[in-house]
Amino acid sequence: MSRPGGRSARVQAAVHAAVRDIEAEQGRAALTVPAVAARAGVTPSTIYRRWGDLHELLSDVAVERLRPEEPPADRGSLDADLTTWARQFLDEMASGPGRAAIRDALLGDPDGSNAGRCSAYAADQIDAVLARAAARGETAPTVDAVLDHVVAPLMYRILFRPERLTPAYAEELVRAALATPSSSG
Repeated sequence: MSRPGGRSARVQAAVHAAVRDIEAEQGRAALTVPAVAARAGVTPSTIYRRWGDLHELLSDVAVERLRPEEPPADRGSLDADLTTWARQFLDEMASGPGRAAIRDALLGDPDGSNAGRCSAYAADQIDAVLARAAARGETAPTVDAVLDHVVAPLMYRILFRPERLTPAYAEELVRAALATPSSSG
């Protein structure tokens, strides 16, 4: 979904805030389109017209929750930057709220656009790390190589095998990605 402006942006912000507030105050079971509409000061038809149903609305809210709030930390080297980023990514995504946001983002995503937005967030963060490395003269893998060798296995484990998922695992994936000859580009 594109980032709207004007009234549309105000409606989106009010509806998103209503979802977050109701969930925080009353729990997930209290989230209904009429309850969200009443809290946001819009009609239920506004929500149905814009988001289709509650799952698609929750998916949109989840994608916004998954948007990084700041650029990746600059630790002075590719290894340190990527390792720090991977540990933070794992920490955020593997947390209870992170896993719930991932599930919501995918559940109400019939055309895959929200999954694409989430992937773009990770790719943009990785690209920033790799661009800094290139500016320092370091040899760096491609964005796709980091997605394939670090993000994909982390996401698989977060979604399907979260037990014993540790920062050391993220660090191991980064070391392997940086050592993979085919990842350089």
